[in-house]
Amino acid sequence: MKYVDKLRNSGLRPTKQRLQICEVLFNTEKTYHFTINDLALKIKNQLNNKISLATVYNTVHAFEKKGYLKQIPINSNQTYFDTNISDHHHFYDLKEEKLIDLENSDVGPINILKKINGKKIKSVEVLVKLED
Repeated sequence: MKYVDKLRNSGLRPTKQRLQICEVLFNTEKTYHFTINDLALKIKNQLNNKISLATVYNTVHAFEKKGYLKQIPINSNQTYFDTNISDHHHFYDLKEEKLIDLENSDVGPINILKKINGKKIKSVEVLVKLED
């Protein structure tokens, strides 16, 4: 099966439900953004199957830890995940509660002046919040 190694590498047994989560997450041409609740609903609609929120949550977080997904915290109680794991920026539409990719070429040079001893910058990603 296509996603067995991905699951095993994430420390997860390749159960039928987890394989279905993989199918919905990764068997698509375009990358996309989602919340845990969005994904659970998409699984229910796409596969006509309800997978517990806990299973979806644990699988998504295991994939994020392994680098298969990117976590994008919007505020203290709202987190999105992205199937595009490259370093890139986002718009966030506050009214629509929608995350939109922003290409690196659409953002000018960012100059970080502060240094932290013993640390180096791994990446810089901008989140631009939009309102009407």
